[in-house]
Amino acid sequence: MIPRSHGTRALLVELAAVAALLAPAASDAAGVGQMMVVTPQSVKFIQIPGMPSCASAAILRGDPRTGPAWVLLKLASGCRVPWHWHTANEDLLVISGQGSLPMKDGPPLPFVPGAYASLPSKHVHQAICTRSCLFFNSADAAFDVHYVDANGQEIAADQALAQPVKPHPAKPKRKKK
Repeated sequence: MIPRSHGTRALLVELAAVAALLAPAASDAAGVGQMMVVTPQSVKFIQIPGMPSCASAAILRGDPRTGPAWVLLKLASGCRVPWHWHTANEDLLVISGQGSLPMKDGPPLPFVPGAYASLPSKHVHQAICTRSCLFFNSADAAFDVHYVDANGQEIAADQALAQPVKPHPAKPKRKKK
């Protein structure tokens, strides 16, 4: 049983810390074997290249540009990240906020504290944050973003970010033999 003084938010931060300790990226991330302390006051959020301006990240361990990494992701209220996929396998743990993570081939993940999703490489999804969202994110390789259009075809970031977010991308059309 959790003491009342802990509160839900503190519990979720502890869950994120446990997830970080258990994440597969741990053995490959920079800084393994070194003492590390992170407090909410010490993290620095930066804009994420190729993502909407309402999305930012604080790198906890590793370098998401070159390999496995752990980051805190923050989406502002009303932020939408269009349909996309990543080369890396991605683990996402909701710390706070409201919204959803619709997925091409699966049920959406509602953003409630403690919700978790494991997204395999190239799994198409989008993020819709209705009230300021904070996530713990782990990727097992360099973090890239590949946006897709309504037909499931890859498109440039500027094109994806200029379009309104659609409810679901179409599955790529199969060529007839």
